[in-house]
Amino acid sequence: MRQDTLYASRAAMHRKRKLVNMVALTLSLSAMAFGLFWLTWILIETVRLGLGGLNMQTFTEMTPPPQAETGGLANAIFGTLTMVSLATLLGTPIGVLAGVYLAEYGQTTWLGRITRFVNDILLSAPSIVVGLFVYSIWVARVGNFSAFAGVLALAMIVIPVVIRTTENMLSLIPNAMREAAYALGTPKWKVILSITLKSARAGVMTGVLLAIARISGETAPLLFTALSNQFWTSNLNEPMASLPVTIFKFAMSPYENWQKLAWAGVFLITVGVLALNIVARTFLRNKQ
Repeated sequence: MRQDTLYASRAAMHRKRKLVNMVALTLSLSAMAFGLFWLTWILIETVRLGLGGLNMQTFTEMTPPPQAETGGLANAIFGTLTMVSLATLLGTPIGVLAGVYLAEYGQTTWLGRITRFVNDILLSAPSIVVGLFVYSIWVARVGNFSAFAGVLALAMIVIPVVIRTTENMLSLIPNAMREAAYALGTPKWKVILSITLKSARAGVMTGVLLAIARISGETAPLLFTALSNQFWTSNLNEPMASLPVTIFKFAMSPYENWQKLAWAGVFLITVGVLALNIVARTFLRNKQ
């Protein structure tokens, strides 16, 4: 009798666990399907409307005036590539070095705790706040909008992302690897450079790619710093056009030619970030 009761109890518990598992699995799949539905819809609309605005003039001509017959995004594409590249080159070394300090030297120091706290604030801060900050300390004092101010604002967005990713990736490296190198008499700087950073390079590169993907579509910081420019310019001390600001301006306009160029810009940013991720992941996989 006691064994029958025990068996029934176990069977009831098993049925309850299966029910809970089924409910949890159903909710998880529903949430995934909900997210994939909107993502697929966005991608379909981006491809459908973006391809309609692509032609040779898109890459060879500058942004047109309203209701012009021809025009392109050449100056905006150049401005985005310039500012994103310079911001990445400026912010990545700072972020990697700060992440190395937090993971290897500042685990328990007061400076490390303060740095993590400030970095968490920067990670969660709206990008428009960063743009307004750069505007107040640079643009307002210099007296004009400039691409250099845009680079500063974008670099301030790159730095906390790279710091967090670098620290997390280095923290995943087993301490046994470090201890083995120390036992052979290897100095700490060489252990960091040749072992820990080398082992975590894929994760660090992923953080850099995430930062690039984020700043490639940032509009608010550039509205306060680089603003925009209808003409081609490579002078960092002048306002410079960019794809996000151009998309913002053209998409809100009532002119059909501007709206087509806005969708073309959206398509170019999406394809550019996707291609960058594919190429980088393929390269890193071959290097591992």
